[in-house]
Amino acid sequence: MQNIAQTVATELSLRNDYVENIITLLDDGNTVPFIARYRKEMHGSMDDQMIRTLADRVQYLRNLQQRKNEVIASITEQGKLTDELNSQIENAKTLAEVEDLYRPYKQKRRTRATVAKEKGLEPLAELILAGGNGKALNEIAADFIDAEKQVESVEEALAGAGDIIAEQLSDNADIRRLLKELINKRGQLSSKATTEDDSVYRMYYDYLEPINKIQSHRVLAVNRGEKEKFLKVAVVVDEGEAMRILYNRLPNLTPEYNEFLTATADDSFSRLIFPSVEREIRSNLTDAASEQAIKMFGANLKPLLMQPPVKDRVTLGFDPAYRTGCKIAVVDGTGKVLDTAVVYPTPPHNKKDEAAAKLTALINKHKVTAIAVGNGTASKESEIFVSELIKNFDGVEYMMVNEAGASVYSASKLGAEEFPEFDVSLRSAVSIARRLQDPLAELVKIDPKSIGVGQYQHDMPEARLSETLTGVVEDCVNAVGVDLNTASPSLLTRVSGLNASIAKNIVAHREENGEFKDRKSLLKVAKLGAKTYTQCAGFLRVAGGKNILDNTGVHPESYEAAETLLKTLGYSADDVANGGLADLEQKLNEFGKEKMAELCGVGLPTVQDIVKELQKPGRDPRDELVKPMLRSDVMDMNDLKEGMILDGTVRNVIDFGVFVDIGVHQDGLVHISEICNRFIKHPSEVLTVGEIVKVMVIGVDVAKKRISLSIKQVK
Repeated sequence: MQNIAQTVATELSLRNDYVENIITLLDDGNTVPFIARYRKEMHGSMDDQMIRTLADRVQYLRNLQQRKNEVIASITEQGKLTDELNSQIENAKTLAEVEDLYRPYKQKRRTRATVAKEKGLEPLAELILAGGNGKALNEIAADFIDAEKQVESVEEALAGAGDIIAEQLSDNADIRRLLKELINKRGQLSSKATTEDDSVYRMYYDYLEPINKIQSHRVLAVNRGEKEKFLKVAVVVDEGEAMRILYNRLPNLTPEYNEFLTATADDSFSRLIFPSVEREIRSNLTDAASEQAIKMFGANLKPLLMQPPVKDRVTLGFDPAYRTGCKIAVVDGTGKVLDTAVVYPTPPHNKKDEAAAKLTALINKHKVTAIAVGNGTASKESEIFVSELIKNFDGVEYMMVNEAGASVYSASKLGAEEFPEFDVSLRSAVSIARRLQDPLAELVKIDPKSIGVGQYQHDMPEARLSETLTGVVEDCVNAVGVDLNTASPSLLTRVSGLNASIAKNIVAHREENGEFKDRKSLLKVAKLGAKTYTQCAGFLRVAGGKNILDNTGVHPESYEAAETLLKTLGYSADDVANGGLADLEQKLNEFGKEKMAELCGVGLPTVQDIVKELQKPGRDPRDELVKPMLRSDVMDMNDLKEGMILDGTVRNVIDFGVFVDIGVHQDGLVHISEICNRFIKHPSEVLTVGEIVKVMVIGVDVAKKRISLSIKQVK
């Protein structure tokens, strides 16, 4: 672990002891949220994202070391390991370097070179590289003619020897390294059209861009265009420069031998080396682009999940549709379904009056104050209908809700278990309503890939995408905390240390024995042992229980420290429950934080966290964020004029800009060049999903349904 810890510490500019501590904690089975929140003294208060980055790097380096050991063992078994080769393998920084060093010793499928070796032509290849001992090329080749070995002529002998030398050049790690360096430095990615038909890939029909400058979204677009057979893609490099790398590895012999070896090098380059290196370069480009896209997906997903809930409002979920009708679900402030209906205000039925009467009755009956309208099929007509309807009501607002994944949830086993009495479409309406009320609690039920805040997510490596997005969901759930007595199994599954089985056991225990009165009762849940309790307890809340600390983020292991702190500063548990800690920080500062930490037997970060939690028991960190923007009116795209200033909500952040909902059904694009007056490498540097922004309309193309917006031009 020592060498890996030092490497990671250097790469990430972290203290070596902190890295060692995190590796030990992870190896002991602790979760990232638990380490980030409750072991701050051991790692200097790193956030969960940094810990995950560190964990990923440690895993890569461990895999690298394992592969080095396997390669060294294989070459040793062949009796070909030298001190120099061993050193080269041990010093390799990447898996690709290790594989290049292993290529000459790796068991190959049957190639032209292996066939030539079977014919006994390897000594001829060695003779040619040595200059033939002063003999002519044909003369030395004649000695290898052997009918039994199917070498019928000088030409066949030389061709076989050339194949062997060509493969040796192809297997040369230095040649491959230098060629890859050349391509990465001066190579270009090229794409050409394979059809005259128009497509979304038109900008790539005659495209050339330096490999060291190409942006990740363009790599993914070109890949998809190639996959769909609209494009032919290639790596382009100056062949003269590339060939010099091979020629420099050839011995300088007589003109006859030099000519033969040059032709062999040309064959090696075109047939073996370049196709292989090209595949590797493109694979590396794709991996880097995928990693960037996955990172962006995670960066978008987090603020989407962390959007402030619209609490304590009776909400009507409106799932738009045409032929089958719009599905309606009314839920109370806790998400409990109160009523359902189906209305037909959209084409082809156009029963607007009947639909208005039904919705008016529901709004009045249940005192609805918020309407969540899904943004899928028929959403424009539905939004116009809803905005017209609520003009008759005071205090009723609506919001367009991203319904991505709602149908996936509705048709899932989970959806069927939660609402067995509803059909698939009514479950979608419930999900849409709850997404407005508490995005996090509802979205955890859906595969993160289906939530729709990324780019090219369906082209990503499945395992890596799932791993990253699951980590984001887990971090968000644990940052907010979960009510032990109301949480669904889906939500509980995302809590640190819990799995689907234990989450179901918690709910079953709750249903059988009534609400949990304290956190300690978790230890009575089937299969929930002491280790799991340590990981999960701090993230689970018990409102109105025996101990007020159970409704805070203070971990049970720190209860004694919290009680000591309160008693020392003259407070009681009642003061915590009643919000009577207004001068807590002042008293603590007067007493001394370091002194208090020593008295309580904990570190300074833990004392600071305890104080923060005591001041706001049951607090929801999302409440401190900007509230989502609800609307009472809607505009048509035709109403937009250049120069208009509007409020909007950032819906998606991608490499080349952000999409903003301005209440016109069609999201507008703020290109990266229109975000701010200073240079930024990526829109995520300044904007996040869910952020409310002022934008100026700078272009409208009704035919193509494109809206161009600017943030930097807003005065």
